[in-house]
Amino acid sequence: MEDFFETRIDGVDGQIVGLFGVFDGHGGARAAEYVKRHLFTNLITHPNFTSDTKSAISDAYNHTDSELLKSENSHNRDAGSTASTAILIGDRLIVANVGDSRAVISRGGNAIAVSRDHKPDQSDERERIENAGGFVMWAGTWRVGGILAVSRAFGDRLLKQYVVADPEIREEKIDESLEFLILASDGLWDVFSNEEAVAMVKEVEDPEESAKKLVGEAIKRGSADNITCVVVRFLETASSSHVSSSSSDEANLMMMPPVGDLKLSSSESKQVQTENVASREPGPASSEMNVNGLADESG
Repeated sequence: MEDFFETRIDGVDGQIVGLFGVFDGHGGARAAEYVKRHLFTNLITHPNFTSDTKSAISDAYNHTDSELLKSENSHNRDAGSTASTAILIGDRLIVANVGDSRAVISRGGNAIAVSRDHKPDQSDERERIENAGGFVMWAGTWRVGGILAVSRAFGDRLLKQYVVADPEIREEKIDESLEFLILASDGLWDVFSNEEAVAMVKEVEDPEESAKKLVGEAIKRGSADNITCVVVRFLETASSSHVSSSSSDEANLMMMPPVGDLKLSSSESKQVQTENVASREPGPASSEMNVNGLADESG
């Protein structure tokens, strides 16, 4: 299993912050697991997290990458990972990504990609790589140095001069038109268009079930890769917005400042190519925010 996910609710400077991420490893699981463990901690402890969140995200991505490379030994030098993350703070949804895991929102019924897949054949990415002294060539698909099929990633020590961990960042306003967010690794997007994924989630109100349905359908469509999918649903309610963490204390927390008349829910569903189901996470803490890790051993 080289895919990992993280969903957290944390208090930072008097505000409750939601953090969601999908991390797709290559060359082994170590890099993705490291990013899962450290990226959000590095972010929320950044001194400018609440005052300049986008800058803090960029710093946290690059710092995590630097620390990952320092921690590696000669056996892990080819390991790397993508990251697609979403931060909910106040009435802001801030999405950042490195690599080809993707974030898509449904706003007003329309599917909108809020991240860009980082591929070596994109003109700006290819130019950046070549300006740094690297090259892009076809080897089954377009690859950096004939090796790596993504142009940005954590880790990948041997290609680090060309394969950077600088995230692209996009901000969306959380309002009544924002319906849900899908974060998923490329195993899903290889067989789903953005519009198809949004249409399927629309059909199922429960985010856990919608995530499971996406993964199940991706398997039926022949996806050969591991699949990790996180669905975060924004539900219009008549009361202030609450979130509930899935930690053992199961505390209900008021968003400060409130995000309006919205309720948040999330769920994850995973296809893993392993017999190990130890990745199963605790069940939902409340109906307002479901955070469940489900291991599907298909494929």
